[in-house]
Amino acid sequence: MATAPHEGDSEPTGVPVEPPQRLVRAVQAEHGAAGRAWLATVPERVEGLLDRWKLTVERVWTPGGRGSLLVLVHQADGAPAVLKLGAHTERVEREGAALTHWGGSGAVRVLRSESPEGALLLERLHGEVSLRSLPEPKSMLEAAETVRRLWVPPPTGHAFPSVSDHTADQAAALRASRDQSWAADVGPLIDEALAVHAELVATSSETLLLHGAYRQGKVLAGDRTPWLAIAPEPVVGERAYDLAWLARDRLDTLIALPGASNAARRRVNKLADSLELDRDRLRGWALFRSVAAGVRRLSRGERDEGELLLEFAGWL
Repeated sequence: MATAPHEGDSEPTGVPVEPPQRLVRAVQAEHGAAGRAWLATVPERVEGLLDRWKLTVERVWTPGGRGSLLVLVHQADGAPAVLKLGAHTERVEREGAALTHWGGSGAVRVLRSESPEGALLLERLHGEVSLRSLPEPKSMLEAAETVRRLWVPPPTGHAFPSVSDHTADQAAALRASRDQSWAADVGPLIDEALAVHAELVATSSETLLLHGAYRQGKVLAGDRTPWLAIAPEPVVGERAYDLAWLARDRLDTLIALPGASNAARRRVNKLADSLELDRDRLRGWALFRSVAAGVRRLSRGERDEGELLLEFAGWL
């Protein structure tokens, strides 16, 4: 994920690797006692992987992710790589399956994996250079070209969830929140999001493999090709679903523009047109996913973030 280290930066195999505090807090919040138990085993798990895969440690990537440990390593031949160890082994297994199916086309390559450990060894990209480093018009163009390569038929016998199944829990959470006091002001928007969701899942006809969490920050600079996607949360369904997060990217910048609501609608239309998608379906998925994310944040007391997402959804 970062550029190659200087000589002398690597530590010998077997040096304990401690999870960053960002990961510790997130895993404890999501998994409770089970998360704390997993965190306690991380140094031993990493040591075993370093030994089995003949890796040496450069450093832990910080602040890192919220669901997995990322360690910058070197392989036996000196080639740089990234060791990823996930707290949720099923998620990492699905991520590895999608990346393997893409085979490096549009996404980071898997070099090795151990599903029971929730471990992946990935090619090293430039972790500090994402599409967010580009001006917005250029970043959207590159994002569209990259995601296009990911939309392929899923492998036979795959275990990826469908968009319909994956979003069913989100729709259920929205219905449950409808009568909560903190959601009183957004009831009509929740109702619209639920109606749109029902229509979208009832009329979808595409069954392509999707990234699932695609946005500019999930596309990093590479060496063998300029831009590669990372960290998929793969699902199978229609392409418009995969662009919903991208449509609201850099939302803090978008909201500061004069005529922000018109700019948001233009962005959705332009993005749909660039990839030959139905504008209304992209608008619908962007609305539903923004409302679901915004309401979830409100329920956690993250009012500023929640209201920003709901304002964007209201523009659509």
